[in-house]
Amino acid sequence: MPFQATSHPDSAAVQAQLSRIAELEAALWQGGLNEALLGPYQAAFRELERLIAEQGEDRRHHFVVVIPVADSPRQLQACLDSLLTLCKVFGYGGLHQGRYRKVSVLLADDSSEPAAIERNLEIARAFDQSGITTHYFGIREQLALMQRLRGVDLDAIVGRHPEDAFGHKGQAITRNIAYLKLVEIQAAMAGEPLLFHTVDGDQEFQIKAATADGGRSLYAVNFFHHLDHVFSERDVQVLTGKVVGDPPVSPAVMAGNFLEDAIGFVLEMAAADPRKPYVQPGVDTGGSGEAAYHDMADMFGFQAGGEIYRYRCGVAGDPSNAKSFDDFTSRLDGFFHGGHPTRITWYRYQAVSHSVQPARTVYTGNYVFTPDALDWFIPFAPLRLRMSGPTMGRLLRSGIGERFVSANVPMLHKRTLATTGQSEFRPGVVSDQHNVDLCDEFERQFFGDIMLFSVERLTALGYPRRRQTPEQVLDTLDAMHAEMHAKYHARRQQILERLGVLRSLLQESGQWWHGRPELRAALRRFDVFTANMTHNFGKGSPCYARIDAPGGWEGWRNRQLEAIVGLHRDRQSWRQALDVLRDNRPL
Repeated sequence: MPFQATSHPDSAAVQAQLSRIAELEAALWQGGLNEALLGPYQAAFRELERLIAEQGEDRRHHFVVVIPVADSPRQLQACLDSLLTLCKVFGYGGLHQGRYRKVSVLLADDSSEPAAIERNLEIARAFDQSGITTHYFGIREQLALMQRLRGVDLDAIVGRHPEDAFGHKGQAITRNIAYLKLVEIQAAMAGEPLLFHTVDGDQEFQIKAATADGGRSLYAVNFFHHLDHVFSERDVQVLTGKVVGDPPVSPAVMAGNFLEDAIGFVLEMAAADPRKPYVQPGVDTGGSGEAAYHDMADMFGFQAGGEIYRYRCGVAGDPSNAKSFDDFTSRLDGFFHGGHPTRITWYRYQAVSHSVQPARTVYTGNYVFTPDALDWFIPFAPLRLRMSGPTMGRLLRSGIGERFVSANVPMLHKRTLATTGQSEFRPGVVSDQHNVDLCDEFERQFFGDIMLFSVERLTALGYPRRRQTPEQVLDTLDAMHAEMHAKYHARRQQILERLGVLRSLLQESGQWWHGRPELRAALRRFDVFTANMTHNFGKGSPCYARIDAPGGWEGWRNRQLEAIVGLHRDRQSWRQALDVLRDNRPL
């Protein structure tokens, strides 16, 4: 289908208001955030909506926000609350009889706990009543849809699951099933220009900006307005944003750099007067360097900086060094649940229209696509490997080229709950009061890295357009396994060495924190942290035992081979399923 712009010609008043918004936006971020201009900036968009309504027909895109959720009602509530606030402060699409006309939600529930399912359904109903149309797509509805497609072989796309245990399929499988549901939603909204925006339930429609007193979470990006413009003015099928706040990767690949920062913090504290105020990092975006949180950033083409990132203390006022020491240790457990105390990603302003560029990675928690792009599902989902988004991105880049782009529309990512310091639900992480085991996630990360970089090498050879022989695929997988195995074990040695340094610094009897009874809990938290680091990365680690197990690689190798070679077959099955749903016909 040839590209056609969707927006209608704007009146002179609309054009003038768009110019005013551009001026306000430039002033809002000139020389750093000017919070005094945020209210007028938001109000200018609401005035824009009034002017567009006066024009008559509004041909801008309607956004269907797809949110998979699993046993995380509190995070879901926060995500939906942020969406409603976004709609209120910017007003995209306007209201008609108390409902937002250009935004709706598809909530795909992958929960298994009855209490969480009941709560998610309550949240969906309440949110629908708030003015944003919300489709609850629970286990029963998913099974009914899959029953309609029982004659199509979708096992390699959505897996096989018993009907009485259909929850916890994983984000990739749940998204693929939700994308099939989008076909029905598209049919029900025939004639409406649509975009599908898939997000994660632990994200919010805000950005995180660095400020002098720590940082702010703000409604400073009118996501739907900017996305509508990009898709209206450019031939784009898939656009990915990123995230700010917590990193989007596993602690399995962040342990090395966090240990460096922890050592730097302890050294800084050892040389400081515990009674004097802690010196906060400056108002900058330190920690926002591309993949600064990733131990193997070089694998993604980013230069490893090697610098230490300082901790930004969250205690209000002017906390002392002693209070900051205690505050830092309160964040240690959260690291194992996906937070990163020192390498927070901050928002960096760049006008969205100027930020659009060819992409190679899909952030599955923040990407937007046209109905035409429903032809692309998340590949290899039943393997339940991490890095499914980057792997999908390599295939998209090979398949649609410059119609796959990224833009500066990052969402706020909150891995952990403020009340517990832990994720509400995180598959692959097992924890009790003090102990955290990452082994399942660690294994899925290791073999996910092998799959990602194998696919990257195969796409350089023309895959998937050019079929690769099983021998070519196996050679690629084996070479990448050897390379990744060496990298993981080299990083393990670095972790062990730095862990020893950290322990020595903490145990030195002359350090001031040993003489302070109020910091005994802080020191215990450090003990728990180093014990968990040792369990997951040290000698005798069950995580490394998994990836080194005799015969373990052979099993993963065969499954990855079958998935890569079978992609052509799977895409045919997917198109068949789409045709069945589009034609609304039985098999």
